[in-house]
Amino acid sequence: MEWWIATLIAAAAALAAAGIAQYAFVQMTQMKVMSHEQIFEALERAGAARLRKYYDPLPKEEVQIQSHDGFRLTGVVVKALETSEKWVILVHGYTTSLPASIPFMEIFREEGFNLLLIDQRRHGKSEGKYTTYGYHEKHDVAAWIRFIKSRYGEDLIIGLHGVSFGGATALEYLSLPNPAVKFVITDCPYSDLTRLMHHQLQRLNHIPAAVFLPMVNVRMRLKAGFTMNQVSPIRSVQESSIPIMFIHGTKDHYIPATMSEEMFAVKTGLKRLLLIESSMHGFALDADPDLYKNSVQEFVREALSGSGSPVESPEPAKDQEWTPESGFGGLSLTEAPNL
Repeated sequence: MEWWIATLIAAAAALAAAGIAQYAFVQMTQMKVMSHEQIFEALERAGAARLRKYYDPLPKEEVQIQSHDGFRLTGVVVKALETSEKWVILVHGYTTSLPASIPFMEIFREEGFNLLLIDQRRHGKSEGKYTTYGYHEKHDVAAWIRFIKSRYGEDLIIGLHGVSFGGATALEYLSLPNPAVKFVITDCPYSDLTRLMHHQLQRLNHIPAAVFLPMVNVRMRLKAGFTMNQVSPIRSVQESSIPIMFIHGTKDHYIPATMSEEMFAVKTGLKRLLLIESSMHGFALDADPDLYKNSVQEFVREALSGSGSPVESPEPAKDQEWTPESGFGGLSLTEAPNL
């Protein structure tokens, strides 16, 4: 082969690799997000039109804070029916926004909680350039907690509920000094960002992760200011004494249920693991609403009573041959149909 032909082939391969790495970086940190209205429309298409009818009449207040790095963050406060010192912050997943948390509201309102539904940075009405999978977002959660305490009183009982990226963000918050929450409910979270992206590149998209992850990581460091190894919720879980409930669908192909099982295994103190049979990513509540609600409410009561004790895991989810979700082909890094 002529040298110039070999050079052209090598250059074309390098350009293709750089293009794939750049596309993966954008998918992972700047994928197009859904507006509030688009979330409501998706809920209606999924047969959950009742949620808008439930949410719209509720007395509520839009609130804003500023992040530690200067972005405007937005949320909505929904007060309890009766005066209460109990609060839950609801944290949505990647590419969705605040209305995606509406299905979980009644679980906590029935228990007398005030609610703060937030738009994560770069989502909904909040500002931001990159999604960082909890690296910056954990500080946003801390800022929201400071907002609640400064406005409604220091002696509050605060909990977190998050789905997917939101669940991992809640766990990452626990790595900060003196976390001011009494419990965390985390639904289909990832245990480690590097392992998640390896899974999504290699298993879901059949792209050699060993080749492309380092290239993506360089872009993350240079453009978004963090690297994948700086986001590992399992490390936060291992060091935390705060009660944590893990929830996961056994048919989750985007974030394997084994990630919740691994975190449950290393968690000390009060903990629960709820595996929802045949549920896909983000659909655990839809798959078994009564089991989900009753299990969460029971755990919250136990966590707040201070009398809880560790409970053994249910039957582990079976190790599966991970394949793309039906109808979601292509490079679908972190994208999940959780509405």
